[in-house]
Amino acid sequence: MLDLKGKVIAVTGAGSGIGRSLALGLARRGSTVAMADKDAAGLAETARMLGNYPHSSRAFDVTDTDALQGWIDDAVSEFGGLDGIINNAGLSVVAPFADTPREDFNRVMNVNFNAVVEGCRLALPEIRKRGSGWIVNISSVFGMMGYPTQSAYNASKYAVRGLSEAMHIELSQTDPGIKVIRVHPGGIKTNVARNAKKIAGMPGTDELMDSDDAFQKAARTTPDQAAETIIRGMETGQHRVLIGPDAKFIDLMVRLFPVSYMKRIGMFLTAS
Repeated sequence: MLDLKGKVIAVTGAGSGIGRSLALGLARRGSTVAMADKDAAGLAETARMLGNYPHSSRAFDVTDTDALQGWIDDAVSEFGGLDGIINNAGLSVVAPFADTPREDFNRVMNVNFNAVVEGCRLALPEIRKRGSGWIVNISSVFGMMGYPTQSAYNASKYAVRGLSEAMHIELSQTDPGIKVIRVHPGGIKTNVARNAKKIAGMPGTDELMDSDDAFQKAARTTPDQAAETIIRGMETGQHRVLIGPDAKFIDLMVRLFPVSYMKRIGMFLTAS
């Protein structure tokens, strides 16, 4: 077991959902948490919930590389170093690829992937100074399977998966003390689906109108449960973490039926 007590962990997207639960869970294990989120009010609420646990917070957009660098630099300066980063911030847009404006597609890629790249790039030198630590990148079950109206989200989460797998292989040879973990959450009861920009559904369907209700019905895991699974993955040195029974089912279907998995997964989702 790897001990998180006394470690300094940076968490993006800490103003709500999994990020908030991660901050609280890490703090309870004795970690110092440096938090970031674009939502200043949500971040302030997380800080209030942390109370006297050691932490810092800064509100900024993770696509602002200078702000990202300043946040990491300040965490190192204030707390004496950095032991890990959890690249958790993310967003989605709902539309078939042909109906997704370029600026919306690029925004998803910038937040979900490019900001993860920069988080890894900026944090890795500091973590290397410690000799060991964690880089945790939040992908998705949509980083294992394609899904209609989610082309931008799929692309970003597959990219996070590829980046994390490559870094895991590289650092296991050059820096074996640094654990690179890719996380594939299934349906989590967060605001990601509710806050997604909804542009269009598939032709002939009304899924756009009831997508929020359908997601909340299908979501099987709470943010606290998801965070606990991630933290256990950090403690046990896993390099891949699946969250929720739906993630495990999807993982199995994709492995067993790499061509026709969508038919089987679709039946599972419809029956949920």
